[in-house]
Amino acid sequence: MSSESFDNANSAEAGSMKNNHLSQTRTPGGHIADTAQPALPVVHRKLANPAPLGLLSFATGIFLISMYGVEARGIATPNVLVGVLMFFGGVCQFLAGIMEFISGNTFGATVFPSYGAFNISYAMIYIPGSGIMASFTDPKTGKLNEMFPQALAMYIWAWFILTMIFTAAAVRSSWVLVMVLASLDLELLLLGCGYMTGIKGLLTAGNAVGFIVGFFSYWAGTAGLFAGGITPWNIPVGPLYKAD
Repeated sequence: MSSESFDNANSAEAGSMKNNHLSQTRTPGGHIADTAQPALPVVHRKLANPAPLGLLSFATGIFLISMYGVEARGIATPNVLVGVLMFFGGVCQFLAGIMEFISGNTFGATVFPSYGAFNISYAMIYIPGSGIMASFTDPKTGKLNEMFPQALAMYIWAWFILTMIFTAAAVRSSWVLVMVLASLDLELLLLGCGYMTGIKGLLTAGNAVGFIVGFFSYWAGTAGLFAGGITPWNIPVGPLYKAD
């Protein structure tokens, strides 16, 4: 081969490489297209919305607390609540809160773990190993002494203050979420006053309001679960924010 032919071949190869730039093909969603296994669909990694889990677990816990609070079907012993409050109402809300942390949602990352802790701490009252009930029980009669309802009142007032803060933080979210927290404020207010004064009517009213809290919580959680085309129904929540 002549030197001229060799030079021409090198020039052609260089030109081919120059025009053959490596590039990444991206999908309309901005993800890198993966054709390594064309028979399998490309699934983009995306965090799920944790709000439905947090809201539905919260709603279930409040609903059951209210059911036993009004002594439905004559049942006044709430110990069966412990498992639900510890795991569904507690652990699941903590998981929802962690996912909200990852998503960058400060409100959800604060609210869900807080009420998860509420459910667990409330359940701990009825666990014999915690010694909480035993410390307020008269060893002679085996009945709870007069300090127990006052201690519960202080416990509830602390959560009332925290819920008021959450309510103020939610005023630009949605009507449904505001109703969840506002009705929870009312429930805690009635229960706190009921335990302090010993008026059973206030306790019954507070637990009855708990059904309203549960209703709006179920509404908000179901709306989030049904969103995004997963079902043919979209449940309105009444947004209070301005869309960008």
